[in-house]
Amino acid sequence: MKITEHIETLAAEGRLLADAADTAGTGAPVPTCPGWQVRDLLRHTAMVHAWAAAFVREGHTSYVPDSGEPELDGAELVAHFREGHRLLVEALENAPRDLQCWSFLPASSPLAFWARRQVHETTIHRVDAESARGGALSPVAVDHALDGIDELLRGMHARPKSRVRTETPRTLRVRATDAGTVWTVRLSAEPPSAVREEAPDPTSAVDCELSGPAETLYLTLWNRLPLTALTVTGDEEPARLWRDNSSITWS
Repeated sequence: MKITEHIETLAAEGRLLADAADTAGTGAPVPTCPGWQVRDLLRHTAMVHAWAAAFVREGHTSYVPDSGEPELDGAELVAHFREGHRLLVEALENAPRDLQCWSFLPASSPLAFWARRQVHETTIHRVDAESARGGALSPVAVDHALDGIDELLRGMHARPKSRVRTETPRTLRVRATDAGTVWTVRLSAEPPSAVREEAPDPTSAVDCELSGPAETLYLTLWNRLPLTALTVTGDEEPARLWRDNSSITWS
């Protein structure tokens, strides 16, 4: 996806998140984030948006910690989230394409990194807000889902902080059945190593395969849907290893 596509999708996802949170109410439990209520979700995402916008707007070239979560609730918190989300979108839209600032995953540019990271941050938390509201989830386009899977497998979990590790090396294949895209993920005592292929060798063997539509894979790998939403073939242990250890935390 291009930077402009990421920004446009971020704008739409943030509006959906706010609308779902407003309907659910800030005291509603968030089924996809056990222990959280909608107020926790909004406070966290508003903090992340403000933190990201500061790097883009102010051009910090080294890490700067966040400023903490807002101590707001109810309609005031929803309005605060909407305004912070708007400011993040505007910062990305107005940033120069040669922006120089700190980032933490490989990308073609810092601007590309922040647009991509924030659209997936917001999409996943939009799903959380909609799970609290109840009813059908808003759809995730195939290209957007594929991009999010790629960022998760080849970016977020390639970092030293990934807890998806095993003393017995295993291989996990992730197959998007509606796109033909496949990732081969090698699990070991080191952080996972993933390779993306559009035309994989059909004879290559793996220990376990997770397959399903790109949207379902995206939400399952982010632990927003159960493993039963996918087709699991081979030894299920690598799939369980992912489910039990792949959650992304702020700290």
